[in-house]
Amino acid sequence: MNERFVKEQIIQRQYDWGNGIIKIGKIFKENGDIVKAATELVDSLYGYKEGTVLFKPTKATDPQFRRNPEEAISYFIGGNDKFPEDLGFALQPWEKVRFENHGYIANYDLAISMGNYFFTDKDGNETKVEFTMGFFLDANNKLKINLHHSSFPFSPA
Repeated sequence: MNERFVKEQIIQRQYDWGNGIIKIGKIFKENGDIVKAATELVDSLYGYKEGTVLFKPTKATDPQFRRNPEEAISYFIGGNDKFPEDLGFALQPWEKVRFENHGYIANYDLAISMGNYFFTDKDGNETKVEFTMGFFLDANNKLKINLHHSSFPFSPA
């Protein structure tokens, strides 16, 4: 696998993730099954079934890390008593997403990207989030996330 191929896969996976978040918000607005949508997102994009995933969501402090699918789903849609601060990042709802990648590292086993993503709300306001995502190829040759750290940019007081 060459770096160009991995880069294209990374960009596609990033948009699969971002558009999946937007889809959950639309399903929420339509009173649809957000648990099913969030479960599908986590199962299809994160590598929890294949091994360890290091996930530190943007708006998570207690606990700050999400070790399994249940915890990741809670972050995206809330409603889990074990995670009372989870209000559902995907339920904003967001209208669109764009990525500005700072850079990539890719080899035969792993790929990492870092940059900013921007979610736009219904009023046209953009929220900037810094991210690092790590990826691996699963048994079906699909890129899965095994590292996801995101945070709001530093703002001096």
